[in-house]
Amino acid sequence: MDKVPIYTFEELLALGRKSRISIGARNSSITKLKFETIHPDDIATIVYTSGTTGNPKGVVLTHSNILHQVLHLISVVQPEPGDRFLSVLPPWHMYERAAEYFTLTLGVEQVYTNVKNLKEDLKQYPPTYLIAVPLIFDTLYRGAMRQISATSKARRTLALALISISLKLMEYKRIYQGRALSKSRNPHNEVAAAIEWIFSWFMATILLPFHLLGEKLVFSKIRAAFGISKAAISGGGSLPPHVDRFFEAIGVTLLNGYGLTETSPVISARIAANNVLGTVGKPLKYTEVKVVDAKSGTDLEPGSKGLVKVRGPQVMREYFRNPVATNKAIDNEGWFDTGDLGWVAPETKGGPARMCGGTIVLDGRAKDTIVLSTGENVEPAEIEETALQSRFIDQIMLVGQDQRRIGALVVLNRDELHSILPSLHQETSKSLDEIMEVKALVRAELNKFGTDCSFQIGPFLLLDEPFTIGSGLLTPTMKLRRDAILSIYKDKIDALFIRASP
Repeated sequence: MDKVPIYTFEELLALGRKSRISIGARNSSITKLKFETIHPDDIATIVYTSGTTGNPKGVVLTHSNILHQVLHLISVVQPEPGDRFLSVLPPWHMYERAAEYFTLTLGVEQVYTNVKNLKEDLKQYPPTYLIAVPLIFDTLYRGAMRQISATSKARRTLALALISISLKLMEYKRIYQGRALSKSRNPHNEVAAAIEWIFSWFMATILLPFHLLGEKLVFSKIRAAFGISKAAISGGGSLPPHVDRFFEAIGVTLLNGYGLTETSPVISARIAANNVLGTVGKPLKYTEVKVVDAKSGTDLEPGSKGLVKVRGPQVMREYFRNPVATNKAIDNEGWFDTGDLGWVAPETKGGPARMCGGTIVLDGRAKDTIVLSTGENVEPAEIEETALQSRFIDQIMLVGQDQRRIGALVVLNRDELHSILPSLHQETSKSLDEIMEVKALVRAELNKFGTDCSFQIGPFLLLDEPFTIGSGLLTPTMKLRRDAILSIYKDKIDALFIRASP
């Protein structure tokens, strides 16, 4: 095979100039050529949304929209020439494209992979940075825990104990470093804050030797398997808290970002210097974020939950040939309605949350809210993420609109299931939902991990087929297409609640 020519950027520009002169010379005697100038507000691309809750819409993004990302993502990560980005994203997705444009302007190597080849590519192309959706990090977490479970009982017990201790250490560390998000809405008391600082520092010091032991025996080996040398960046969905805490405990910097196709896509992101877990960081430069009451539209104070709106250079121009949808999404002052629920952490002068001020906390999608017949509103994301901590549950979607209680559709991890119930290999003619032993196991897992949730899962249905992109039940970034799932399983969901009714 002939050698592939390689050009520097300057050589590429020179070739373009030479080609332009050549074309002009050939056509000068016939017609005068007109080369159109590209303006910042010209259309760069039209990207269709994944349509998780309705029909896809064409998002019109300009050169100016995308250039905002290229110029300002440097505030999140600072790659250097020679660094390697490993990307596990669809090449047409706006998160992938913005990251790609950004990295290529900095002379960074870009490697593309997929879920199937990720494990091997992490070994063959150890990344400086890994760019992926939350499901990939959950997969890495589950893989690490599966490896630990496969060791001898003594090693498994030791490893899990060391991980548990390190998780506790990080909790104390966040308090004395001022990054305890859970305390950001508490009234500030200087005396109480000082006592809490001393206690958390003291406890962290006691636990440190065990953490260092975990570093030597467990964490360094997990990091070597992951191969990530600088940071991982999660975006395109909600990052489960237990996955976030795990990566922190083992010493992998995991940054979490937030955005939509309509915002080119990044609105905000955490940075390594102030990696406040549970948040999606602060807005990028020139980006404004506010939280409003979902019903009245009035602005809310920091700490109050409402509808998140954003305004900035990365907000789309319009929905393609859809002025009604455009006017509904963007108001006269340029504020774009993200459809996400959340709040902004209040600023505090001191205390365990002093570094959290101004960070954005997301709390589900407004359209995903389930309203029970009792009038209570349920945000499914928190409960679903909690249930996914179970090694037996691969996918879950809450249901229960207009019902008395919450239900769920559950997809199980068959490998994990067979490891403790080998007799299932003989039950090939039965659906998992018909096997009482499996139902009892899932009920125990839901109760175990859902203890601290605001709502408990009632009736559930075990599905034999997973939600996939191919079946149309997952988006390209592996988010649930809730409307499609509800439509396909409508009869089974109705039957589920009929059976559960008194």
